[in-house]
Amino acid sequence: MNVIKEWKTLLIPYEQAVEELKVKFKSIRNQYRELNEYSPIEFVMGRVKKISSIIEKAERRSIPMEHLEEQMEDIAGIRIMCQFIDDIYEVVNLIRERSGKDFTVLYEKDYIKNPKDSGYKSYHIIIKYPVQTALGTKEILAELQIRTLAMNFWATIEHSLNYKYKSHIPEDIIERLRNSALAATRLDEEMMEISREVINAQLMFEEKSNTIRDIVTNIQLLFTQGKEIEALDFQQRFDNIKNNDNMFEFELLLTEIKKSLPRYNQFEKGRLI
Repeated sequence: MNVIKEWKTLLIPYEQAVEELKVKFKSIRNQYRELNEYSPIEFVMGRVKKISSIIEKAERRSIPMEHLEEQMEDIAGIRIMCQFIDDIYEVVNLIRERSGKDFTVLYEKDYIKNPKDSGYKSYHIIIKYPVQTALGTKEILAELQIRTLAMNFWATIEHSLNYKYKSHIPEDIIERLRNSALAATRLDEEMMEISREVINAQLMFEEKSNTIRDIVTNIQLLFTQGKEIEALDFQQRFDNIKNNDNMFEFELLLTEIKKSLPRYNQFEKGRLI
């Protein structure tokens, strides 16, 4: 029972760090989208290494249990997914800019320009992250992995095979993995070729989604303020254009709806004074 309690005590700060870092990077992604700008972050995942995996890696790397926190860098892991290779380096720059504020970057490993022999590609950043605990501030090590969706798919398959074969994958499967890694690289390169088209399409979608959200929200406000006739009129106009792609019509409707709201008129009057 004491051993279990010791493990839980050890891992609590790592669990807290993972949750906090996930929130931070998701917030960056959401800020881009709220501003109708392209986000280099597609989505974020995180995990704390399982106890069995920690023990197995410690034995494999000859890391004494009393030195786990100083010598094992990936007990806490954050994975940041990107659509395109260029996005990875954009995220890397964002992380570097935050170093010394939210956390400290210790060092980086670029397995994209320098892939492992197996074909593995990803960008790793090791950081020192301060966690506020009941006993005070505790700095822990965490690993940030930034990769494309294609890289992640390949790495997930390789990880599963390594687990099955205890890191002794048969040679014929290793060869197939290398070939599939090349295929994943070709996919990423092809996607880069059409990245501008994809980004423009996504930005148009985000802008329309955000504008429609604002229209619906403000129509609901009119209803709550007792302006049912105006709200119903705007609702009818919105229903007539909601399947169109003409952003000018959406923006014009949103402007007119806002002008019907008392808070908007007060703001306009205050700005003119």
